[in-house]
Amino acid sequence: MYPEILHISFLHTYGVLVAAAFLAALWLAARLARPAGLNPETITNLGIYCALAAIGGAKVMMFIVDLPHYAENPGEIFTVATLQAGGVFYGGLIAALAVAFWYMRKARLPALKTADVFAPAIALGHGIGRLGCFSAGCCWGVECHLPWAVTFSNPVARDLVGVPLDVPLHPTQLYESFAEFAIFAFLYWRVRKPHATGAILGLYLMLYSTARFIVEFFRFHEQGLLWGTPLDTSQWISLGLFALGAWMWRRARVEPPVAPKPSRKTA
Repeated sequence: MYPEILHISFLHTYGVLVAAAFLAALWLAARLARPAGLNPETITNLGIYCALAAIGGAKVMMFIVDLPHYAENPGEIFTVATLQAGGVFYGGLIAALAVAFWYMRKARLPALKTADVFAPAIALGHGIGRLGCFSAGCCWGVECHLPWAVTFSNPVARDLVGVPLDVPLHPTQLYESFAEFAIFAFLYWRVRKPHATGAILGLYLMLYSTARFIVEFFRFHEQGLLWGTPLDTSQWISLGLFALGAWMWRRARVEPPVAPKPSRKTA
């Protein structure tokens, strides 16, 4: 919708909102760390490492998902358009989890308790980030003629991400953003109540994978579906993450819940 801020070509709305998403998520994770008995500074460092890994992982997954295209056009890998592209969220999530595992072992952070703190923060940041996708036009939906359909008309958006202009589309970016904000609200309420370690992460994985699985049916897929099935790459990953989240949530239910420590307020 508005790929540039104040029509300044180098100041893209997507980048500004992604930066805002990162800062909001980092602030929230640090805020939730102390009641969980974790060091906010260590949590902040972990968030920075994971963010850098997520950026790289999202790009790598983007190349993997659309490998035939990049194999035929290898020069596009090193273009400005590729640099500006957000990539595939699941690739960023997988890379961030790998780096998180390494750093948590190094800093001796309890893995599940730390993940519970980050789960609401990830949902909040992702919701803001999808607003950036909507402003840029990327991750657009298939054509539709419903009352809430959106039509992109800015040539800058087409040049940046390839979104079709003057065609009513499903606002899949907003579908996912609203789902993420709802997930954030629920997890933020839940994490401040007594819970077993790993329960919040399990809930996040189940809720987000369900939302993403559904949204993908309304999203345009240039690379097509996977293995001749009616599902795409993200939907297959969603099924795996839902199973993992369900296992974690079920496992957490047999453990006694632990109440978060009250935050100490300073004058």
